[in-house]
Amino acid sequence: MSLLSVQGLKIHFPVRGGLLGRASDVIKAVDDVSFEVAEGSTVGLVGESGSGKSTVARALLKLLPPTAGTILFRDRSILPMVESDFRPLRKEMQMVFQDPIGSLNPRMTIESILGEPLEIHFPKLGREERREKSAAMLQRVGLPADGLQRYPHEFSGGQRQRIGIARALAVEPKFLICDEPVSALDVSVQAQILNLLKDLQEELNLTLLFIAHDLAVVRHMSDQIVVMHHGKIVEQGGADAICEAPQHDYTKRLLAAIPHLN
Repeated sequence: MSLLSVQGLKIHFPVRGGLLGRASDVIKAVDDVSFEVAEGSTVGLVGESGSGKSTVARALLKLLPPTAGTILFRDRSILPMVESDFRPLRKEMQMVFQDPIGSLNPRMTIESILGEPLEIHFPKLGREERREKSAAMLQRVGLPADGLQRYPHEFSGGQRQRIGIARALAVEPKFLICDEPVSALDVSVQAQILNLLKDLQEELNLTLLFIAHDLAVVRHMSDQIVVMHHGKIVEQGGADAICEAPQHDYTKRLLAAIPHLN
């Protein structure tokens, strides 16, 4: 059963020029993209920078208005929804961002960072209940509960990404978009975060859209892989099939770029 279905998604940006600022050209950031994400599975969206991966992710959360296409979440079309109708679904669809430094407000304590989405989506929770829930989420991602009173700069990059994951999971989503969640981390820390995501997926029955430019990382995480190039899907299928018998030249180049130890 598909939790998410994307059909014919297009996101075009006009290029304006001249004295009157008229549209003289168009950038097709996403051009006729279609894929599905089965409930409980992980779909990897892979491609180089500028391929349109993150633009797709932002459209799924209604952070960017598409030019055309449909997005169904639990068989409901989300694009025509006004914000008040979409808000209950926004709680079910959360994102883990690439930059764990830029995505956390440096002026807020970890308790405030984790408590903010709880206050929005669970307004009946009291302050003490929010604190208890935040402490439990910190422990779930492998950090001590006494970290609530600290600030983001007091944590390492890997720990900050764990906090970002805790914030996304605090509102009990069913669908998690991971947008390059390990690309800003040291290689030694990447495996820890990837394994954490896999453990949390199994524990919480999460569905993941995992976005990355590293095909080796995507294969490790994904059941299905969607390969994007210049805004279009050039190949999609089972993770093993894509990596062991790629059909498109671009996929072959991505595989060839994976470093190997002699």
